[in-house]
Amino acid sequence: MIKRTLQQIQEMIEIENKIESFLEVTIQGVTIDSRKIEPGNLFVPFKGEHSDGHRYVEDAFQKGAAAALWQKDVPNPPENLPILIVEDTLTALQQLAKGYRDELDVKVVGITGSNGKTTVKDMTANLLSLQYKVQKTEGNFNNHIGMPLTILSLEEDTEVAVLEMGMSGKGEIELLTRLARPTVTVITNIGESHLQDLGSREAIADAKLEIIQGLQKDGLLVYTGDEVLLKERLVDYDGPAEKKTFGRSRHNDLYPVEITGNRGGSKFKVNDVDVEFDLPVLGAHNVLNAMSAMLVARYFNIPFEKMNDGFRHLKLTNMRMELVEGKNGEKIINDAYNASPTSMRAAIDLISNMPDYQRKIIVLGDMLELGDQEKAFHFEMGKGLDPEKIDYVVTFGPLASHIAEGAKLNFPLERVHPFSEKTALIEELKKLTDKETIILVKASRGMKLEEVVSALQK
Repeated sequence: MIKRTLQQIQEMIEIENKIESFLEVTIQGVTIDSRKIEPGNLFVPFKGEHSDGHRYVEDAFQKGAAAALWQKDVPNPPENLPILIVEDTLTALQQLAKGYRDELDVKVVGITGSNGKTTVKDMTANLLSLQYKVQKTEGNFNNHIGMPLTILSLEEDTEVAVLEMGMSGKGEIELLTRLARPTVTVITNIGESHLQDLGSREAIADAKLEIIQGLQKDGLLVYTGDEVLLKERLVDYDGPAEKKTFGRSRHNDLYPVEITGNRGGSKFKVNDVDVEFDLPVLGAHNVLNAMSAMLVARYFNIPFEKMNDGFRHLKLTNMRMELVEGKNGEKIINDAYNASPTSMRAAIDLISNMPDYQRKIIVLGDMLELGDQEKAFHFEMGKGLDPEKIDYVVTFGPLASHIAEGAKLNFPLERVHPFSEKTALIEELKKLTDKETIILVKASRGMKLEEVVSALQK
């Protein structure tokens, strides 16, 4: 993590007050949460509409903070403490992260996309760890606050940083990529997430492509070659990096020639090498995610023949296709972290085609941030379900009730169960499950369907 004197810090960000008596003070690490202060931290308070972190600055010092930023429009900064007054604390945090990144001899892999970016981050970090010291984005620290904190947490001798870049609107990815200056960028796909903010898949594609604005010379741009919106926009790309594509179709640089699914994951082969890869993660869509990570690893001179060693120890961030067991012996696919029509269809396809289970149940919650067509997206999702492959459709939430309505066009009514209350939903599921049952739980994060998973395990 960053370890610098305040004299060095004032060369990285613009400080508006005199700090001559504190120039030798050394900060080590940065936090924005006064509850998580560690000795030597720089505390960064934010001023919001409903709360103001500046109220906790003195408390942060009592807990061991070495210094703190202070936004200049906030009155009454503490006296006789190493307080650094700045125009805006968020901007200063971002500038500090950029300054620190510029001082490090580190390669950066930047990953974005509508779906799968966290999974690709985890896969990429595992493969690169075969040969390098790697750090990656932890949890969901992938936005205009989280990514600067991730950069500031990098050790001085880290060789590769794998950074996830999320967004909610136009211009956010551009900000992140200019801070990080990636050597490699990956665009996993273009889905429907953020339609509410951006209005169209075309606008989403444009926003995701902002990532290449920070791409360094002689780097690598990896993207899904099956996505027409990306192909159209990159056909005349003449930037500083090489392009590589992955996908199902054979016009891609890397594509699968064989995929075999099982209860624990997938085995697959690709066009470029005679090796069978063993991926301990469910879903053919995760084979595609793995191939994007493989292209990155090969750029860093890791041979395909070694990559199974990286896949073997792969552990994904929680609630991403996480296979757990319930109290009745049922298997549960916990994919409750997020959802869009693209990712929900992929998860449904997975459970639909899984062998060896007598009963298959899907528990689907609201998909959020889909804009004016949100009800239609949910209805079409239900309408497309196959009663020959799914035994019960269980929904939770006002939007997901439209999934149930769509499913009723093809399913007997007794096999479709919409709920607006989790306790009743959980009790119904417990009646339906045994050791020959597999359940998919999928929804947007705001629906908190991991609570259903936890209840089934008790």
